[in-house]
Amino acid sequence: MTIVTADTGKLKDIEAKGLKTINLPMSRSGMNIKEELGTMWFLYKMYKREKPDVVHHVGMKTILWGTLAAKFAKVKSVVNAVSGLGGFFADDNKSMLAKVMPKALKFSHDRKNLLVIFQNNEDRAMYVKKGIIEDGQARFIKGSGVNLKEFCYTPEPTEGKLKIILTARMIVEKGVFLLTEAAEKLRKGYEDKAEFWLVGGIDDHPGAITREQLDKACDGKYIKWLGYRTDVKELLQQSHIVAFPSYYMEGLPKSLIEADAIGRPIITCNSVGCKEAVIGGYNGYLIPTKNVDALVEKLDILLSNAKLRQKMGRNSRAYAEANFSLDVVIEKHLAIYEELMKG
Repeated sequence: MTIVTADTGKLKDIEAKGLKTINLPMSRSGMNIKEELGTMWFLYKMYKREKPDVVHHVGMKTILWGTLAAKFAKVKSVVNAVSGLGGFFADDNKSMLAKVMPKALKFSHDRKNLLVIFQNNEDRAMYVKKGIIEDGQARFIKGSGVNLKEFCYTPEPTEGKLKIILTARMIVEKGVFLLTEAAEKLRKGYEDKAEFWLVGGIDDHPGAITREQLDKACDGKYIKWLGYRTDVKELLQQSHIVAFPSYYMEGLPKSLIEADAIGRPIITCNSVGCKEAVIGGYNGYLIPTKNVDALVEKLDILLSNAKLRQKMGRNSRAYAEANFSLDVVIEKHLAIYEELMKG
């Protein structure tokens, strides 16, 4: 098996597990057509050289160029994992790439032995509606899974301030400023009782938030930006509430799956992807997108009611055990590979 990905400093960890790695020259959010075509050409040459039986693409940019490269290189079998449509299919995205992408995807997906894994029904419906795939090519796996032994149930801390955490790339559409605005509205009642943690690095996405904007929104005491962290599990264990008011076109956010597994109540939007991790009133709350007042209301309810937080947290763990076990996800992926190999 060979793992092809941009090196974010983790390639050595992958190689330590005995896997071959290849560094992929690709900008996740870049729009330079010369660089983008360079990525496709790199993948085409690699597929011709490596002669894989199955290629598995994850994420929209990789799917776009990888599936085209696989078609030209005559790779036998392709699996595409749609982990959210991001901004490419957004109604307000007027970029040339957004206009061309559906047509390019329709062309590249028109082949035998290709299956697409979706994390939510809305993304599947969008692909079918735009004629990218036939409905029979769709497979459904609820998220990328979580190791339930590693992310074990952890009761909320009983000492110190209440901590509300958001883990995501620092992008406007992830709802970062919605949370800081809600925190400000709650400051009078909770400044001495709570802390709001923003966990995530600066990104190269068009909607990326700058360091200056984060410094302005965060005072370092009540509202804190912790930057990119590798100890997200430990931060979740230290938290009391997970807030994720994203209106990005998510797949099924890993951060919410992990929050469920740790056992935290979640407040997120009743939108594509996010709603797959929460049953409203059971393990958290689903709020309308871009609705700060609703976010404030639900935060206030959970901040003021420890028994409700703890009950919803236990329900989150039960939901993760029923839906997000990594073992189940692995079994489903292996079954898809086997299905393609027989094709």
